[in-house]
Amino acid sequence: MSGKGFSPKWWSGTGTGSPGNGHGAKAARAQEVFVQRSQKQGGITGLSCAGPRVGVDISVGPFKLRLAYNCTIFRSWRRRLSPEARPRPGAGPVASSARAGAGAAGPGAAACVRREGAGPPWRVLFFGTDRFAVTTLRALQAAGEPSEDSLVSRLEVVTLPSRLPGDLPVRSCARELQLPVHEWPHTGPVGHFDVGVVASFGRLLSEDIILQFPYGVLNVHPSCLPRWRGPAPIVHTVLHGDKVTGVTIMEIRPKRFDVGPIIKQEEVAVPPRCTAQELEGMLAKIGANMLLAVLKNLPESLKNKKEQPKEGVTFAPKVSIVKSCIKWEEQTAAQIIQLHRAIGSMFPLQTLWKGTTIKLLDFVEVDNIPGFTGICWVGIKTVVLKKKLTAIDFYNGYMHSWFQQNPRTVHQECRFQTLRLSTAKKTLKERGILAQDIKQ
Repeated sequence: MSGKGFSPKWWSGTGTGSPGNGHGAKAARAQEVFVQRSQKQGGITGLSCAGPRVGVDISVGPFKLRLAYNCTIFRSWRRRLSPEARPRPGAGPVASSARAGAGAAGPGAAACVRREGAGPPWRVLFFGTDRFAVTTLRALQAAGEPSEDSLVSRLEVVTLPSRLPGDLPVRSCARELQLPVHEWPHTGPVGHFDVGVVASFGRLLSEDIILQFPYGVLNVHPSCLPRWRGPAPIVHTVLHGDKVTGVTIMEIRPKRFDVGPIIKQEEVAVPPRCTAQELEGMLAKIGANMLLAVLKNLPESLKNKKEQPKEGVTFAPKVSIVKSCIKWEEQTAAQIIQLHRAIGSMFPLQTLWKGTTIKLLDFVEVDNIPGFTGICWVGIKTVVLKKKLTAIDFYNGYMHSWFQQNPRTVHQECRFQTLRLSTAKKTLKERGILAQDIKQ
């Protein structure tokens, strides 16, 4: 079989030319005919990899063809192959080429070079710690399932050492999914990943780490930046009563949190009476879907990134246990309810009663009570005083008996009082006790 403009020797499979290795007009014409006929009459029947070249067996009508491809051309044809025929991640011509570059210029230099004509699936290194991050991690794992639209070919995890009882949610999830886990500050082998993904990690990445990824490091941030930069954007969104929030996919910059350019951003209405925990779950799902949309066309998404506006910058610092102390003299009932919705899942609100610290759980909004005008009320269903008590049990066991013993005492003496805590950091033991109180 021969045709105008290409060599019969090449078509027989005995030649060394290929459509993409620079053999002039004949090679170009051969590539054109190959594309047309393989689409209409035949299909790929075999695949073999050897060093930087790939051999492809093709049936065109009654003829059997073997074509030799270099790495660049082969990558452009990968999506036409079935998932079973694709080279495994880390093997084949692309990996061989990367290893050759690493040997010539060192591992750091090879890691910073973007693969020519690259596209998914990507090799991803994930950084995260908490429940919000788990949603993104599971989405990346699902995106790596073998299919025509696979987005992830390799996925490994970096998380922090756990100092509290129990394990971090991301570490537990990674073990469940049987993913390799690296403990910060270790980040795994250099040059083995295309892009990094951060979700609620809580540590600054150095410039050296960022430069290891040819496509940089992406951050899934649960706010519409530049509003609420920092480690606790969801808490401050609820605490300040924001009506609108959102998720931002941004590019990580070294030395400062949440200042990098915006790659993708979506606004979301905050549901009425929403707690921070409920909002976290909602934004985590939205953020995971946004990240996958970015990864589908990562090079184009990075080209269209834009710097954050200089106006509207607010900060969301980490919340300490001191914030859980109710200030009865300063806060309105609405503010106390809002505080509970914002931090109640982390720290139960605290107050003083007869000189004893008690914790208040399960707040409810209370309408005006007849006979008491100009007073704002806060309803509480559960109290922690030595043990967990319902509001009825607390009244019957403590307040009612106290009133009987002190019938002439002014009621002011049995009201809740503001608890003053030191601003010093609480010990791990104290934080562990707080967590136990919430679970009881």
